Parts: sequence; structure tokens; C-alpha cells
Amino acid sequence: MSSTFDFAVRAFGCNVHVETTCVETYAILERYIFPWLPKWLPKSTGADGRTDLLIRVDRVGDQFQLSVNGVAVVSAAEVISLIPDVIRALDEAVVERLTSMRAVHAGAVLWRGRVLLLPGMSHAGKSSLVAELLRRGATYFSDEYALIDPEGRVHPYPRPLLLRNGRPEQVPVLAGECSASVGDAPAPVGWILSLQYHPEGSWSIEPVTQGEALLNLLRNTPHVLAESPEMVAIFQRAVAGANCYVGHRAEAAHAVDEILELVGKAA
Repeated sequence: MSSTFDFAVRAFGCNVHVETTCVETYAILERYIFPWLPKWLPKSTGADGRTDLLIRVDRVGDQFQLSVNGVAVVSAAEVISLIPDVIRALDEAVVERLTSMRAVHAGAVLWRGRVLLLPGMSHAGKSSLVAELLRRGATYFSDEYALIDPEGRVHPYPRPLLLRNGRPEQVPVLAGECSASVGDAPAPVGWILSLQYHPEGSWSIEPVTQGEALLNLLRNTPHVLAESPEMVAIFQRAVAGANCYVGHRAEAAHAVDEILELVGKAA
């Protein structure tokens, strides 16, 4: 009988149980699943007995198979190739179980004590901007979800970044690999930049009202407004002290040059 290697972790009210029969696979899963949070053995004093999400990776022939809550999701020749799918499953479970907080699809970094938000749906280029900002000294909050509490503050959700770096597939990258620290406390929003990526374009932005920024946050939330009407007040508090802009940008390195000049002036 094969041994099972497993751990449990809790994030924003979501209890996750992770298991595999391969010790090398265990090490990879432990590295990339909520890397900033403590793990414990299931059924130990750290767990409350409830599992919201079961992540399992098994060796099936020459492939590794990812199952989520008992349902096979995807297979790959290498475990690391499964990690983006694991992270997306974790994201979905956490967002679904948020209680007082609400999520926005946005990159988020801490700069000079305030959060810089980069709203945009998946595949909008948020991760590349966040990675470049981290290399320039920003503190990491998230590359996909900004979690906003009832006071309008953003909480760190520092999952591994998912970057392509010119490749067709995403690869997980920890903040430390960008020489960046990870946020450990909520912070107010200082800037909201809604930027469209145009490969052949140039930097062009314009200021918008906080009301327009609020609408943009609502367009980029996974929550349904009719089911969460309090979300409007939460986002109003988030934008209340922010400098808000919309525009377009080209490559990440040049865009971050412009962003840092902009926030320096705004500060």
C-alpha cells in the first residue's frame, strides 16, 4: 500500500486538504499552495474537521493527474505544469467563501504605504505588470485578486504569480523570486490604474472620477451585485482616497517606468 503525504491549510475561511502518494509531488504542492500560510497535518489541532476543497495529485502511468474534490481535472507530464490549475481551483474556492470581504480581479502591490490597484480580467496582463513592480521594490499583495474589506482596505492575497515570460503556458513564480517581500497587513488604496494592453501602442492615460473607478471595480468583480448589494459601499470606501486613471500601455517595463513616475507625482 502506498503512503499518503498530505497537509491542510486555511485561507480566508476556506479549509483546504492536499494529498498525494509521491513525496516529491508533496514538496511542490507545499511550496506553491498558499505559500505564506502555515500548514498542518489533517486531523491535528490545527484543523476544525471541515474540508471545503480537496486537492489530490496522483501518478497515472507516465502522467500526473490533478483531482479537485474527487473529480479528475487535468493531467500533465510534470507536476509543476499542474500548479496553475491548482491555483485557479484555490482562487475559486476562496472567493466563493468570502464573507465580509469582496474580491476584484486586479493586480495589487503596496507602494509607500498605499495599495496600487491594476483592475482587469484574467489574461489582461496584470501579472507581468505586478512582477515588474516587484522588481522595482513594491511589496506583493496579489496578481489576480484584490480582497477588499468593509472599510475599503485591501488585504494581501499573495498567491504565486502566474507568468508566461514569452511562453504559451503559465508558470508559477513566488514573490521572492522577484526579490520582493509579501504584504502582511491590509492597507488603503492609493491609486487605481485601469490599463489596456496594446503591444504596438504607447503610454496614454487620463484621470477619471472616483465614481468611474467604482464602476470599473464593479465590472471586474466575480461577485453578482444583486446577491451582494453591500459591495457598492465597500468599493466606495476603497476608491474614496484613491487617484484614479484609465488608459493603455505597451510592454510592462516601459509601463512601470510611467506608473512609478505617475504615483511619485501623485504622492
